Amino acid sequence: MTEASESTPSYFERLDAHRFKPTTHASGAWRNDEQHFSPLGGLLVHAIERARAGRPDLLISRISFDILGKIALDEFEIQVETTRPGRTIELVEATAIIAGRPVVRARAWFLAELDTGAAAGGEPDPLPAPESLASWPMNSLWPGGFIASLDTRPVGTPRPGRNTAWVSTRTDLVAGEPVSPVASYVALVDTANGIAVRQEPTKWMFPNVDLSIHLYRQPEGRWTGLDTTVVFGGRGQGLTSSVLHDTRGPIGTAQQSLTVRPLEQ
Repeated sequence: MTEASESTPSYFERLDAHRFKPTTHASGAWRNDEQHFSPLGGLLVHAIERARAGRPDLLISRISFDILGKIALDEFEIQVETTRPGRTIELVEATAIIAGRPVVRARAWFLAELDTGAAAGGEPDPLPAPESLASWPMNSLWPGGFIASLDTRPVGTPRPGRNTAWVSTRTDLVAGEPVSPVASYVALVDTANGIAVRQEPTKWMFPNVDLSIHLYRQPEGRWTGLDTTVVFGGRGQGLTSSVLHDTRGPIGTAQQSLTVRPLEQ
């Protein structure tokens, strides 16, 4: 578990066992009165892990998020339910609720931990270490407290719809609480849709309505590596696809479905 400190900034403050309050550091990139989904995704993983703390023998393999509407920068509740218990496979759901309305629903598959090192293989190449790269001020392109909290380090020169970058933050997920490497990692994955923009966000909107993460290794460390490609179709749909890395190498993939529309000028 990574250590959280009362003296450092955080994205959320816990109000009770199930309720949280977002801070200004969680504010979104499209509207400043909304939460950026990325840290909320990490918090949903944190809530799931706390609810099933007695099953360390199962590892998260896939987590999918459906964004059901506006995520207001307001207090919210998280409800967690195990919908498919099992000895070697488990499915857990978590829902974030604001003012009685579900705003995000997560579904996480957990699989048994086994030693399969003798059969492991097929990974893509690792990325250059983030320490060797220069920071890019992502808030020069995007507004919002969440984006301002990030340390983003591109690998090479970004192109429209194509970028590879490391992302990290010194902002705690929850004030005063230790958080697992998995939750901290997931809290940064949704930034993929913002690092490889295909069109200027002052002229086009392309928010994602979901995020699906598949892992074949559990993430380690404070850096989230995103090797990202963005495609826009011709009828209002888009797709952001990323190979996920930590500093040891690749760990899985992520996909985000986009709704693409021109902004009124």
